[in-house]
Amino acid sequence: MIASALLLLPDFLLIALGAASRRIRVFDPPFWRGLERFVYFVLFPALLFRALATATMSLGDASRLVVVGLIFTGAGMVLSALAKPLLDLPRPTFAACFQCAFRFNTYIALAAASRLGGEAAVAAISLMIGVLVPVVNVAAVAMLAPRRGAGVWLAIARNPLVIACVAGLAWQATAIPMPGVVAKVLELLAGAALPLGLIAAGAGLEFVPGTLPLRAIVWWNAVKLAAVPAIALTFASLLGLSLAERQVAVLLAAVPTAPSSYILAMQMNGVGAPVALLISTGTLLAIVTLPLWLAVIG
Repeated sequence: MIASALLLLPDFLLIALGAASRRIRVFDPPFWRGLERFVYFVLFPALLFRALATATMSLGDASRLVVVGLIFTGAGMVLSALAKPLLDLPRPTFAACFQCAFRFNTYIALAAASRLGGEAAVAAISLMIGVLVPVVNVAAVAMLAPRRGAGVWLAIARNPLVIACVAGLAWQATAIPMPGVVAKVLELLAGAALPLGLIAAGAGLEFVPGTLPLRAIVWWNAVKLAAVPAIALTFASLLGLSLAERQVAVLLAAVPTAPSSYILAMQMNGVGAPVALLISTGTLLAIVTLPLWLAVIG
């Protein structure tokens, strides 16, 4: 537990740095909005493309890993849907919070994977991200706006993370050597993605008391940080994944929900405060739960 906590300590310190910098107003709000957009549209796509384009593991090689990802993601959706009858929340609030049980913080996942297993772990978790990002986005958007039809698929097709993952897999499939200059630029962008992404995640933390009942906060955080990782570990073991693959699968399942959940909720139905509260409480709780899960795997 202590070793796992120390492994992730630098990442959580960067999140704390972002939160503190935002609170003491080191930079103006437009700076943080610009940083978040730059990370999301430039740095992280570069990291994902590079990881997949240069990976030695193909999607076929990682098929069992991807299956585990689909299983724990689907389980998160089912458990999240149970909140509607169990918690009796208003429909707009439930629709906005539904995504918080299965979407994942890509910044923390990739940073932790890098520390856990280097480039091999980053490539493996990138493959999972490439498959799961469209899945979780379709589910979230469908719950928020069930009648938007083709608009859901258009939004997915325009998602920079999806585009980067598809392009990276396509490049890997062609086996074309990466030009030296391009490789170096991607390396530099990828190197900046993780620290800046964690700082941006910290800056986005927001606590607004009274926006969600305590029972709802407990339910969604328990599903995301306890139930979903437990399901991931169970099926990773049943399917005979290696230790490194189990670590990657449980890591992606155990990270808190994505900061972009708040943005999506605000854009789709305007109920963002409860989602921001779940993101913030979940990120704080993950300081304890994420090292615990990594310690359980060994």
